[in-house]
Amino acid sequence: MIPFTYVRATDSAGAAAAATASSARFIAGGTNLLDLMKLQIETPTKLVDITHLPLRDIAAEGDGLKIGALVPNSDLAADERIRQDYPLLSRALLAGASGQLRNKATTGGNLLQRTRCSYFYETNAACNKREPGSGCDAIGGFNRIHAILGASEHCIATHPSDMAVALRALDAKVETLTAEGETRLLPLEAFYRLPGTTPEIETNLQAGELITAVVLPAPLGGRQVYRKVRDRASYAFALISVAANVGIEAGVMRNVRLAFGGLAHMPWRDASVEALLEGQAPSDDLFAKAADRLLADAVGQGENDFKIELVRRTLPAVLSEATGAAA
Repeated sequence: MIPFTYVRATDSAGAAAAATASSARFIAGGTNLLDLMKLQIETPTKLVDITHLPLRDIAAEGDGLKIGALVPNSDLAADERIRQDYPLLSRALLAGASGQLRNKATTGGNLLQRTRCSYFYETNAACNKREPGSGCDAIGGFNRIHAILGASEHCIATHPSDMAVALRALDAKVETLTAEGETRLLPLEAFYRLPGTTPEIETNLQAGELITAVVLPAPLGGRQVYRKVRDRASYAFALISVAANVGIEAGVMRNVRLAFGGLAHMPWRDASVEALLEGQAPSDDLFAKAADRLLADAVGQGENDFKIELVRRTLPAVLSEATGAAA
């Protein structure tokens, strides 16, 4: 055990101020952090316990909802407003982890969970995310679960969250509180970072910045589908996942939102794919073109080449389900 100090925060401002050191970490459910500490991948010198902060409500926010950062995944998935107006989010949550973990895991922690790349977890392997500058053994190694979009020569890891994929499709924003007391509202695409040359920096959070809530806009309308393709039916991370919202008006698609998991370092969304579909009548040919557009820059790493074909099959199937049921 590597020694660390423990602080129990009593308010959000105090929590943010207590965690400004680069070696400090917030702890709530701890479903990912504690595993990483046991393996000495994460070695914080200070843990700031935020479990007693008043961040467990799901409340109306204009025409949408504000979800407190400490709302357990199980409570969020079961909330009647989420199930009725944002079923995509409920389905994504229920597709992730086990019932026991969902009871403990929090909304904020889910966003911040780290990759399940086996080289990240193996301390004898080269991993730029764990040890910057050491290399990436996943490139040319066992990379079946790794990225085909947005990767770099420094890292090909994927983000593991199901919830974050649904939130990206729903245009959610992350509310934070900085150590200086400033409130920020970050869209998911501004919250996460691609690996580039610094894969160890996964978000645009500042030192000590605390996630306080996730804000959902007004419901989009239309049909929502979440499909997760994985090696086994339970407790497995996505090989690929697709979160889709599609409405049908006068025979054409409206409010098309698509996000993808298992393909990149962050929940992936391509505005050009949505623009291709928006205002068009559903058809198999169009869905195939959408998959081609999404995969225009895809690069396989050998063992994960199958993901390219898997996307070509899964995306059209999801779009057919969404538009067929909505028509």
